[in-house]
Amino acid sequence: MATSTLPAKPLSARQPSPRLIALLIALSVVAAAAAAGATYYFSNRRSAEAAPAAAPLPAAPLFVALEPMTVNLQPGGRSRFLHAAVTLKVPDAKSQALVTQYLPEVRSRLLTVLSNRASDALITPEEKARLATEIMTALNQPLVANLPSLRISSVMFTTFMLQ
Repeated sequence: MATSTLPAKPLSARQPSPRLIALLIALSVVAAAAAAGATYYFSNRRSAEAAPAAAPLPAAPLFVALEPMTVNLQPGGRSRFLHAAVTLKVPDAKSQALVTQYLPEVRSRLLTVLSNRASDALITPEEKARLATEIMTALNQPLVANLPSLRISSVMFTTFMLQ
């Protein structure tokens, strides 16, 4: 019996099928797109996380509301009164504690500044702003010797009534 066998092609001489080539190209395109997408996602995420850290939020302001007070104004022909409530804006808790600790001194200085005004000098908004500046200047002076100033940054009138 005679059998004939065809000589087999060596493995190195085989050519890959066109479907295998197309599959390899498609897989490499998908892998490249996934790598580009991941790079884009993580680079944007890192920059978004870094942005809030670069701009810190300002510290919350602290306010000290003083009890309303009524003062006699300088005579200008007839007796006039000013009823005012003042709120002080301070930069930190230390200044807030100093205002609270020395409240009688703070109120005394405030009464002195308010009572040294004539009633007709408190009508316009500019005059009220000038009065707030004078109050801030008077209160920012050291309350007692060897004590730092209060560093009041703003004086606001929450009630202001002339009668």
